[in-house]
Amino acid sequence: MTITQAISRCDAAKPNQYIHSEKIRWLSSLDGMIFNEIIKAHEGADAVEFDGYTEETDSSTVLLVPEPYSDLYLYYMFSMIDFHNAEYARYNNSISMFNNAFENFAAHYNRRHPPLQNNSIRL
Repeated sequence: MTITQAISRCDAAKPNQYIHSEKIRWLSSLDGMIFNEIIKAHEGADAVEFDGYTEETDSSTVLLVPEPYSDLYLYYMFSMIDFHNAEYARYNNSISMFNNAFENFAAHYNRRHPPLQNNSIRL
């Protein structure tokens, strides 16, 4: 899923007043967390590049999480919209859906990529 696809799908499913640059910031924050907490903890992390997204980032940039797990981007943006609108019952539902999707992706990534080993011996 690209930045444009994620934002377009979010806006189609949940019309909102938040500007494009704010949604890019949310996506950047989420991919930063995914990169730091999941990808960098596994072998092959050096093959993945992530420097964050800004308004200057090409909107066709592919986000870090592949299909079929990429709906987590939508759930995250839904939860941010609900939170900032002070719609806390909706936020709770959206963040629960996000957490479930995030856990599914993390489990998938953990199965496919060996964790980094720290084999140092301390004396």
